[in-house]
Amino acid sequence: MDKIIRCITSDGAVMASAIDSTDIAYIASKIHNTSPVASAALGRLLSAASIMGAQLKSSNATLNIRFEGDGALGAFMAVADSNGNVKGFVTNPDCPTTHYENGKLNVAEAVGAGIISVMKDFGEGEPYIGKIPIVSGEIAEDITNYYATSEQIPTVCALGVLIDKESAQVLLSGGLLIQLLPGADDSTIDRIEANVGKLESVTTMLAKGMTALDMCKKALDGFEVEVLDEFEVKYVCGCSKEKIRSLIAAMPEEEIRAMIEEDGGAQASCRFCNKKYTFSVDELENILNKK
Repeated sequence: MDKIIRCITSDGAVMASAIDSTDIAYIASKIHNTSPVASAALGRLLSAASIMGAQLKSSNATLNIRFEGDGALGAFMAVADSNGNVKGFVTNPDCPTTHYENGKLNVAEAVGAGIISVMKDFGEGEPYIGKIPIVSGEIAEDITNYYATSEQIPTVCALGVLIDKESAQVLLSGGLLIQLLPGADDSTIDRIEANVGKLESVTTMLAKGMTALDMCKKALDGFEVEVLDEFEVKYVCGCSKEKIRSLIAAMPEEEIRAMIEEDGGAQASCRFCNKKYTFSVDELENILNKK
């Protein structure tokens, strides 16, 4: 089972969150039948969204991160709740995979240039929506830039997904988020910068058997560290036939009538889990009768 852990230095100057999201990324790749580069992009975004969602204080809050680039991936999105549970999709899951000269997946090329939208819905009032340009396309750098630009929080984000070259399956996935809090002084900043400079990649740390806690402690080396919380997270889609029925009921009457007379029923597919829901003519007539 995947897990998030959140730690803070005893002086309250630095917070670090880490996730082992291997199951989440693997499940997402199977649901969407993603190519290697699509698995990497979506897996990285799911890790980031899970960590960021878990930081929301309201129990019914949700976080939505959407990348809209001009690369072959098209738009892709992750949605997380305040428990860190997450779901996502990618418009072009079979996006062609290219590599850098060092053999690493070229996620940036697949993403391209465009806009990132971050929406935080706290379950009451208007949601917060921030939009910034894609600066890298490698996901982690874009999350770092989001915090610096939209929330003015000095942040370091590291994300990684390891794909098996033979089977193209997800082997490992995880992420690390380090944030300076108002109590950070120059010596704290210098130490964190030194630690970050020595950090191995997330997938390398996971491959060595390091846990989410180990990654946090590595990032906060030299500090006294306190564990804030630790909890399991998973890929969760809350779709249901009732929710789809409500969406159909909100459609104009003539559109529902067209489904009955022209299509002989209706079928809807959830873009997050690919479940299909079928509505017979009788079911559609019942929806019309209750409008």
